[in-house]
Amino acid sequence: MNITNNIELNEAQKKAMLATEGAVLVTAGAGSGKTRLLTQRIFYLVNKLSVPQFNILAITFTNKASREMRERVEDLLDDECDIWISTIHSMCATILRQHINNLQIGINNHFTIYATDDSSKLLRTILKQSSTSNDFNEDENFVKQVMYHISNMKNKDLSFSEYSKEIEDLPNQKDIVKAMQAYQQGLIENNALDFDDLLIYTRKLLSENENTREYYQKRFKYILVDEFQDTNIVQYNIIKLLAGYHKNIFVVGDEDQCIYGWRGANVENIKNFINDYENCQVFKLEQNYRCSQNILELANNLIQKNTERIPKNLYTSNQKGKPVIFRSFNSDKEEAEYVARTILQLQNEGIELKDIAVLMRLNALSRNFEEKFVLYNIPYSVYGGFKFFDRLEIKIMVAYLRFLDNPNDSI
Repeated sequence: MNITNNIELNEAQKKAMLATEGAVLVTAGAGSGKTRLLTQRIFYLVNKLSVPQFNILAITFTNKASREMRERVEDLLDDECDIWISTIHSMCATILRQHINNLQIGINNHFTIYATDDSSKLLRTILKQSSTSNDFNEDENFVKQVMYHISNMKNKDLSFSEYSKEIEDLPNQKDIVKAMQAYQQGLIENNALDFDDLLIYTRKLLSENENTREYYQKRFKYILVDEFQDTNIVQYNIIKLLAGYHKNIFVVGDEDQCIYGWRGANVENIKNFINDYENCQVFKLEQNYRCSQNILELANNLIQKNTERIPKNLYTSNQKGKPVIFRSFNSDKEEAEYVARTILQLQNEGIELKDIAVLMRLNALSRNFEEKFVLYNIPYSVYGGFKFFDRLEIKIMVAYLRFLDNPNDSI
């Protein structure tokens, strides 16, 4: 039986799926079916090549993507999935829970993982305790500045001395570095790791502990990575270390969609991947299943002006669709006025309000739109408010549970 005949993939996807050995880079345009390719590739490895599920690792960028991939794989396999499918942060947390004692850094495997709010709270506590001696500035801008540099240093995988040199031109460089060091010591005293530490310490563990490195290298015979353009230097090095034995690594990404540079994502990892792996195979997914032809033409004309990219041209068999309309405004209030009047016009044309959405970059931008909707009597709902774990009652409950698990957690 030829399994590939029963798999709904186009020719480009099928070629990429069948390239199972060695390093493979798939540069996949938006809406080109990369999730389908990843899940079908896992199915092919398990059912055609009889690869044990225990030997496959699939890394995603978000928890939502991880859940979606697991559900799709389980549907394909008609069984529970024993494949390790997770975000890289979740994977690192699991590895550290089992092996962090090998690092001897003063943190045991009952460590607490600090979210951004917890990290900021710890830093504020440290600054407040030190303010009586005038060691630090408690100003909120200083807190934000220090938190930025802590994350930036860790995303670049630099030591305190290396990072001190990088920011030596800043007028308050010494205060920033001093606060950063105090924060890191505070984490150790609280037996805690922040999100960036999960990556830093896993990279350090795999680099320095041969037994741990060999165990995971030999276990993961096939490694698949989604949204590869969003990986930073530390994440890339972790993936590289894990793939060091079998070298069967399959990454899917799109340099045209790299939008997380502000938090360390390094689009150069795509070029590095091609250079670091001998005989790396490169495939392009250019057929778009999501958009109309008008949208793709606009996107292609805009994106082709980028110089640092692997050339590709998205196309679709979908209809041409409605023209894309662009408007610019002199103020945010003028923009909100235009949107409200457009909604009224659409409503008059028979389009239901439940079929209309206003997308914005930040929740804080909703105010002007809400004011106009109230003025014109347009009923609306706002999505993306407080996250579940940011609600006060949930934070209190989690704080109790965290303290029971880790009494050293003063936050």
